[in-house]
Amino acid sequence: MTVFAPDSLELNRKLPLWYQVSQSLRASILGRSAEAPLRLPTEEQLAGHYGVSVLTMRQALKELEIEGLITRHRRRGTFITPLARQGTPVRLLGSVDTIVAQQSGETITLLDHGPVPVPTDLVEHFPGLVEVVRFRRLRHDPATGEPVNYAENLVHPEVADRIDPAALERWPMTKVLRDIAGVTVSRIANTVQAMLADPPVAQVLGVPLLSPILHITGVEYDERERAVDVARIHYRGDRFSFAVTMDAAHE
Repeated sequence: MTVFAPDSLELNRKLPLWYQVSQSLRASILGRSAEAPLRLPTEEQLAGHYGVSVLTMRQALKELEIEGLITRHRRRGTFITPLARQGTPVRLLGSVDTIVAQQSGETITLLDHGPVPVPTDLVEHFPGLVEVVRFRRLRHDPATGEPVNYAENLVHPEVADRIDPAALERWPMTKVLRDIAGVTVSRIANTVQAMLADPPVAQVLGVPLLSPILHITGVEYDERERAVDVARIHYRGDRFSFAVTMDAAHE
């Protein structure tokens, strides 16, 4: 039987290995194509793929099983839940793969893309540039088709030239930047604030004017500390919750 092929992962030794592996596999599962196989490789094969011990792999799989993304059957193997969707909030430990996992799982429509003048409030992020390339996307709940969030990504032109727009209808921008455009994403700075939906956002999301919206601005930097993407994401207040779990440090 053909098995599901997860993406590769570059491990960060400053974070728990099981956590990084679980989030990388989580992103692969949520971003898989409809025709991808549901059966996962064995624990031993997955451990070899990620370069970790079987014990670490087992802990990562347990995390995904608790969330309901996979089911495990003795003697039959491990399988992706056919209608696997994002469920419990992801624990935030500072991994780029966590960001990818959070962004995966919905159906994405690319509304349009093209050059636009650098917005005045973003000049500090794009010094010396007159234009950036804007990608506008709408995410839908795959079960109901209902809009979930609306995103504008303003991308450095040098990087935008290496982006295949079709990839943005399958993968989150962070994954496209890293795995397709070849950008080394060194860090992501997110700002979260509550807002009221203005006419353009209300129309795209299909909500009443001045409805509560959760707005996230995320700036992605490359290894030169250059801003390569500024994302403005508007989440429907009735369809999104934000949770952070802080693990106590141990001596």
